[in-house]
Amino acid sequence: MSRAEQPSRRTVLAAAVAAAVVGSAGPAVAADATDSADAADIPARQGRQVDYRAWTTYTDWRGGAAKGARAVAGARPGVVIAAPAGTTDYTDPHTGTTAAWEYATWTSPVHKLAVPATEVISSWNARTPAGTWLQVELTGKYSDGTATPWYVMGRWAAGDGDIKRTSVDDQTDGKSTIWTDTFAIDDATTGLRLVSYRLRLTLYRKPGTRLTPTVWRLGAMGSDIPDRFTVPASTAGLAQELIVPRYSQEIHAGQYPEYDNGGEAWCSPTSSQMIIEYWGGRLTPEQLAWVDPAFADPQVCHAARYTYDYQYAGCGNWPFNAAYAATFKDLQGVVTRLGSLTDLETLIAAGIPAITSQSFLKEELTGAGYGTSGHLMTVIGFTADGDVIANDPASPSDAAVRRVYKRREWENIWLRTKRYNASGKVTSGTGGVCYLYFPTAPTHRQRKALAAVGVR
Repeated sequence: MSRAEQPSRRTVLAAAVAAAVVGSAGPAVAADATDSADAADIPARQGRQVDYRAWTTYTDWRGGAAKGARAVAGARPGVVIAAPAGTTDYTDPHTGTTAAWEYATWTSPVHKLAVPATEVISSWNARTPAGTWLQVELTGKYSDGTATPWYVMGRWAAGDGDIKRTSVDDQTDGKSTIWTDTFAIDDATTGLRLVSYRLRLTLYRKPGTRLTPTVWRLGAMGSDIPDRFTVPASTAGLAQELIVPRYSQEIHAGQYPEYDNGGEAWCSPTSSQMIIEYWGGRLTPEQLAWVDPAFADPQVCHAARYTYDYQYAGCGNWPFNAAYAATFKDLQGVVTRLGSLTDLETLIAAGIPAITSQSFLKEELTGAGYGTSGHLMTVIGFTADGDVIANDPASPSDAAVRRVYKRREWENIWLRTKRYNASGKVTSGTGGVCYLYFPTAPTHRQRKALAAVGVR
């Protein structure tokens, strides 16, 4: 279904972590309706196994160490190139082209993890005009007092004309490894954990110009999810459905095979596009002019192209999808983990759908009609019985995308960290990974809901 859980990333991580009440017709109305509730009724989650930290405010950006970069204030504070720290050559591994780039850096303060982590996933929101791009790196300290190297977590641009956005393989120090977009302790059974980290941004532009990337959000999610084949059953607490556009990845099968063999593997960008449009994000005819006019839903083709990771050779790079969402006006995106369906209910009640990652055998999810080693779908609500309403892009048509899945089955395939594959071998599950896309100016109710699941 997707390369989002290909063995080179998630199989190794398995060892490391050994009657619906229909909501509004659109997000603006949903926000108004949910704002009338008392935000104090959203409980803080206790005993979380996830620590998400982000730098987003002017004070945050001023608090980092800058070399050639500076903080900018305004409605959406960020960091930009001021006077470049220098010039460097970069050879694009996917084109072989070498070019000179001016650069500046910003390094976060040390963040001490509230949850000493076996995994860390970074994510960012930025604007990269043509002629600019950025790199995100991570370094940290282990529980044994030693330090990691600086690991590259992604080289990214919104477009693909200057560089090919890419993850970086073959990064390890014998204690931890980068698997596409995820830092992972190599052997969590030893008790080794990452106890703190810093993130570093390098901003690039063509020499002699005044161009600059602008980064508005930079963060990372650290987690220590215990090995588990099953998770405790939750109690249903919400009956509500959000009206989210429905797009099928399957109708794009064979289209643009240069992006992971075409649409059959596009669950991640298809899910991203659904939620982007729920929040009002739209692509212009000019942006879509490159797509064959014979293809339905050209915006899905566009999302695939602009989330594609040239090293991973797929569209399932989690931070690249969040960064793509944030290229749309007034929208931001993060990658995190949730702990339960109660967390998802909290978000849905505030009008916030979520993209979730899961893997399962055909018989483990009634009504899916398929099994998968990794698949993304969009949770849009819950029935009166507490079952999960999902826009599942692995559907034969747009009209068939809305599905209802049994609550107990669905929460287990999403939250577990271990499972048996079709050959009977133990492999990994994602442990509650999700993408959250939400407005840059969320309502009070939405802010409270996000804070309740650890996102600020």
